[in-house]
Amino acid sequence: MSINLRSHPMRPIRAACLGTATALVALLAWAPVAPANATDSHSAHAKPKNSRVITLTGRLAQQTRFPVNSSGPSQGDRTVFRSTLHDATGNQVGETGGSCTTTRVADGGAEACFVTYVLPGGQLSVQGMVFGVVPGPPASFDNAITGGTGEFDRARGSVHVGPIVNGARTFTIYLK
Repeated sequence: MSINLRSHPMRPIRAACLGTATALVALLAWAPVAPANATDSHSAHAKPKNSRVITLTGRLAQQTRFPVNSSGPSQGDRTVFRSTLHDATGNQVGETGGSCTTTRVADGGAEACFVTYVLPGGQLSVQGMVFGVVPGPPASFDNAITGGTGEFDRARGSVHVGPIVNGARTFTIYLK
């Protein structure tokens, strides 16, 4: 499914929520694991020793918006989403779901997002603020890994999220 946000009839904050949702739900599509000492020119994050780096993609499958009022973007607007997760060859490997709440409409806008990823081996939790969501989805952003289950038990680290390309985003997950 390809999403063209520029021609989409949603109001600007809704387009921003769609972009943010697409970004966050794509976080954990399994792809080859790079060595811990690999370099990443897209992130300012230094990789600590004994870290695991995973590059991922994903696509939005379902989304529902809950606006506070009909007069335009407002603090408290919420979007709830689900996404299928795919590896580098396009095989579906998991599913994710979460929600984002608008915390600021002025000065580029901001959302607080909470997402859970159901993956082979366990679940992973990610959360954080996303800035620059008005008038459209942010070009890129970073969020925190706050925990997990199974293989991801007590996971920590961060996620660098790249821009939307052809309806999907590329993510670099830094697990400590």
